[in-house]
Amino acid sequence: MAYLLCEHARAESKLDATYVISFARIHVGDITATVVVRNSEYSISARGRAGGVMKKLMDGEGEFTTEGRISGGHPTPTNFTSKIVSNSEASDVKMVFEDGVVKELAATPPPSSNRVPVTEANRQAIIDPLTAMLFSTVAGAEVLSQDACRHTLPVFDGHQRYDLKLAFKRMDKVIAEKGYAGPVAVCALRYEPIAGHNASAALVRYLAEGREMEIALAPISGTRLLAPFRMSVTSILANVVIEANRFEATGQPVDSSPASDPKRE
Repeated sequence: MAYLLCEHARAESKLDATYVISFARIHVGDITATVVVRNSEYSISARGRAGGVMKKLMDGEGEFTTEGRISGGHPTPTNFTSKIVSNSEASDVKMVFEDGVVKELAATPPPSSNRVPVTEANRQAIIDPLTAMLFSTVAGAEVLSQDACRHTLPVFDGHQRYDLKLAFKRMDKVIAEKGYAGPVAVCALRYEPIAGHNASAALVRYLAEGREMEIALAPISGTRLLAPFRMSVTSILANVVIEANRFEATGQPVDSSPASDPKRE
């Protein structure tokens, strides 16, 4: 589970980011995202679209929001919504959480027979896809370090349950067209489908076939948080890259008093 170690902050911190999606160096989509941390609450919103030459993998547009509380340094989602529209189908999800457990779920379309069934256990001890994109290191340690990559993220999006497994690869430097310029922690990333997925779906096969994936994490000024700056998937035919051209954070420095140590695996 991702952790926000800024529980004692009294001022609002905000990240505004935009990302360009490219396939074989061709611009095929965009993502905009906003993260707001205020005292013991946080909210994240994102909107994206993709298609063109990569329409076999993903085609359409989506809107996502999540809200939650910060307690003991832990971000705990309370509400998550998503709306995805593609040429093949439309999907709507609304979830209510309590201590990492899905208490209410409304999701359309209903699961089809070709998907791996989702059990009650699959809806426990999980986070939503947006909360999963916030990272931090152990209290008292450097914000940007190898520890940011030592996580397994248990994600449930209302339809699918999957793990995102990270491992440290290297430190690097990045420059956004607008906003951040500086070091990032680069993590190896592995997608492991667990339930709710169609094993024959093109995107599931593409991500699960042992491709080399990595994610670069950049610090959010004024917090102990890191967020994705770049993600890439290496393929023999062409690479998929999602990279920020704007990564602007505003806010006052937070109180760095020790908080609970992360307990992610």
